[in-house]
Amino acid sequence: MQIGVISDTHGYLDEKVFEYFSTCDEIWHAGDIGDRIILDKLMRFKPMRAVYGNIDGMELRAILDEEIIFEIEGLRVWLIHIAGYPSHYAPAVKKRIREIRPNLLVCGHSHILRVMPDKNLENFLYINPGAAGFQGFHKTRTLIRFSIIDKLVGNMMEVIELGPRWQGPVNAPGS
Repeated sequence: MQIGVISDTHGYLDEKVFEYFSTCDEIWHAGDIGDRIILDKLMRFKPMRAVYGNIDGMELRAILDEEIIFEIEGLRVWLIHIAGYPSHYAPAVKKRIREIRPNLLVCGHSHILRVMPDKNLENFLYINPGAAGFQGFHKTRTLIRFSIIDKLVGNMMEVIELGPRWQGPVNAPGS
């Protein structure tokens, strides 16, 4: 099963996402979607799991959860917008990790691309795809694509660069 991970679109969806995620079985959006239109386009394109982020308004919060926990191909996944990162989790996130015991924690918010195991937890991988939109301080807009094979994240995880944050339509947010 191939998964495409995106976060922090902030109301802008690069059309290249459809090309890069064309082979994916599911898309996971880790919050700060920014506009219902973005969610609708992605949902029409592929099966999708998404959470709302701190910038998302009432319309998105009414249809999405703050977090979702699910099993897929033998892996337990926790999808949430704000989580921190290994060795820098908030106390409530640390507690929740012990309760949920996920194999994957997928989040956004920081706009910092990070994929790393948490050395304090066995069989645990942290994934933040960075930011795919124009708003924020990141320099490059990014996505992640990976496979789940035999209850494990495949040995090839792809970081996809969509281009510089400041390069885009003249009317793009934050350009």
